[in-house]
Amino acid sequence: MKILVLNCGSSSVKYQFIDIDKSYVLAKGMVSRIGMSASVLVHKPHDRPEITISGEILDHIVAVEHVIAILLSPNHGVMKDKSEISAVGHRVVHGGEKFPDSVLVDRDVMQVLRSCIELAPLHNPHNIRGINACMQILPGIPQVAVFDTAFHQKMPPFAYIYGIPYILYKKYGIRRYGFHGTSHFYVSRRAARIMRRPIEELKIITCHLGNGASMTAVKGGISVDTSMGFTPLEGLLMGTRSGDLDPAIILHVMAREELSLHEANTLLNKHSGMQGISGVSSDMRDIIAESQKGNTIAQLALDVYCYRIRKYIGAYAAAMGGLDALVFTAGIGENSPVVRKKCCENLEFLGIQIDDEKNEEAIRVETEIQTDDSSVKVLCIPTNEELVIALDTKRIIEEAKERKEMHKGL
Repeated sequence: MKILVLNCGSSSVKYQFIDIDKSYVLAKGMVSRIGMSASVLVHKPHDRPEITISGEILDHIVAVEHVIAILLSPNHGVMKDKSEISAVGHRVVHGGEKFPDSVLVDRDVMQVLRSCIELAPLHNPHNIRGINACMQILPGIPQVAVFDTAFHQKMPPFAYIYGIPYILYKKYGIRRYGFHGTSHFYVSRRAARIMRRPIEELKIITCHLGNGASMTAVKGGISVDTSMGFTPLEGLLMGTRSGDLDPAIILHVMAREELSLHEANTLLNKHSGMQGISGVSSDMRDIIAESQKGNTIAQLALDVYCYRIRKYIGAYAAAMGGLDALVFTAGIGENSPVVRKKCCENLEFLGIQIDDEKNEEAIRVETEIQTDDSSVKVLCIPTNEELVIALDTKRIIEEAKERKEMHKGL
């Protein structure tokens, strides 16, 4: 079975074409600057050099058409006919409480997806555009929606209910949802496999540290708490997002600065975080470089970033009643020995001890970085959200076929 995985953003479409039976990526790439001048398609077949094509790509339908065309290209493609695509798996950021699992897309599902736009107005509309594009360009080929929020839907109510009137949860669905679910799911299960222990026996903290960042407490394979909340704004300090914040602060700033709701939202999501504190950059590489030059504000941003992660490690160890493994993943987690080391400082009382040499050598590789006498495993695991989406797409398609065969039998 060959699955096309799509991750559609506001001006981009990331894709991978995966032979799921062999867990093999046949091709991958990205269309960027959709709707802008000089759009770009970067495409990498598994057995040939990467190519870059520039041109005008007006919308997501044209972008997906370009993806299909390059996959069919005699020179750069990896298939001969569209029919080789068994299904398309779409990353969808928010499924709310209505989608606790991945789902085969039909008209009813599309209607419910649209109702979730208000929960993720910056993400879901673009995800839906990608689905609509594929339904138009690839008629008859099954489409599956795989949700960032689904892995967190088994959290207990005491972990997801906020301290506001309960009626607001019932009326508007205001609760903790959590995000990066496919990443937390993947790396927690890889950790269990590396440790050669059943995940049902393990207490794992997963740290997805990129420009957007979140942590999850995974107990027995289930997400029991996670740092992002009703939106991806809550939790850790991020590249441009504030993370945890006294809610009265924004009310105070809005009043003093005479900000509109839109301006306040932009302040918290686009001009805060490491960018806001440091005034230097939202990129951790720049923050570290500046701190090493003696920039005290950049150092402060780095300290705040790592301190919050340490706090969450302690909180989640308490929430689970112990800890067997700590996992670092995503751009910063996989590539920054400095961040990993600072995040684990003074956590010896939890059994966490980092081997400095192993930590320095761990750059985008799957490896353990704890000392020999550390009672907690500390792992670097490159995430693979596309593989999770492809596997889930295959599962949903096969389950649908089984239901159809059973119905025929009846």
